[in-house]
Amino acid sequence: MADTRYLKWPFFEERHRELARSLDAWAAEHIPHDHGSDVDDECRQLVKSLGAGGWLRHAVGGEFGASDAIDTRAICLIRETLARHSGLADFAFAMQGLGSGAISLQGTADQKARYLSRVAKGAAIAAFALSEPEAGSDVAAMQCSAHIEGDHAIINGEKTWISNGGIADFYVVFCRTGEAPGARGISAFIVDADTPGFEIAERIQVIAPHPLARLKFTDCRVPLTQRVGAAGEGFKVAMRTLDVFRTSVAAASLGFARRALDEALQRATTRKMFNQVLSDFQLTQAKLAQMATTIDSSALLVYRAAWQRDQGENVTREAAMAKLTATEGAQQVIDAAVQIFGGLGVVSGQMVERLYREIRSLRIYEGATEVQQLIIARELLKDMT
Repeated sequence: MADTRYLKWPFFEERHRELARSLDAWAAEHIPHDHGSDVDDECRQLVKSLGAGGWLRHAVGGEFGASDAIDTRAICLIRETLARHSGLADFAFAMQGLGSGAISLQGTADQKARYLSRVAKGAAIAAFALSEPEAGSDVAAMQCSAHIEGDHAIINGEKTWISNGGIADFYVVFCRTGEAPGARGISAFIVDADTPGFEIAERIQVIAPHPLARLKFTDCRVPLTQRVGAAGEGFKVAMRTLDVFRTSVAAASLGFARRALDEALQRATTRKMFNQVLSDFQLTQAKLAQMATTIDSSALLVYRAAWQRDQGENVTREAAMAKLTATEGAQQVIDAAVQIFGGLGVVSGQMVERLYREIRSLRIYEGATEVQQLIIARELLKDMT
């Protein structure tokens, strides 16, 4: 671990500091430095490894987790640390948490016993199925529907941009059930991957490879015992889940940014140019200073939001501020690192080139930057009424 001074901040307890140190040492030994050709298999192996190491217990709450309630600061520290080592390792951890988050927050005792125990061990892969072709940022516009027949829900429709799509053992699927207009008429259901009527319609390839798919439901029958939370309260379930993991997206971007700064410092202090090294130039020093300042300012917002949520406070505004600032800032930091590397920075396989591809999606998923701006403004204006 490079610069760990931020761990002394008052946001953390000693258990958080020890968690970060232990995970960093474990990751250095157990996480592959290079991606293989089979991303699906690599992701599966990472989930198993993270489960065996005990780290996935932090992704779930309750008796199967590391603590009774989801510890947002722990999740953020884990994602930051993993992202510094491997974007795919961070992805594997995060999707276990996001995919099972609704069950941790509002699942029944039976649902928790059947799913969270396996998620925590790395024995089952989870997925969160919210987005649709015409309902990404505007969640309330979803068209995927479920109607009730006896003691079953019959699901029809599509979901897309679903992480872990194609390798997940179960999906928490959000459907329009019609109890009320708009966001008040949505319910959440757990759909096992082998349920008849469910299929992977398309695998989606992106610039930073990870399992991603479009899902299709055709008269997919799911027992009502698989509903998470009450009928018509799926939107609340989704937003509660995102409130936890939106802050952790910001933490992951911190991990990418810190790795980019480490790489840039190494390059700047060893690259010879005009009878000196790159770091001797004031322009380089200014760039490094801006990178470090951007990282620290982002980290303050990230861990403020995480701390506040762990105190039981509503963090809708704070989480949006953290995600907005940290993801946009990480993009700037990584771009600066690529510039410091020069031509080598855009060579496929170089760490900064990989970071450049990995950071881009974080400015979009779990609420694009523009959506975060709207959330922050809405919360500010709410205080004026």
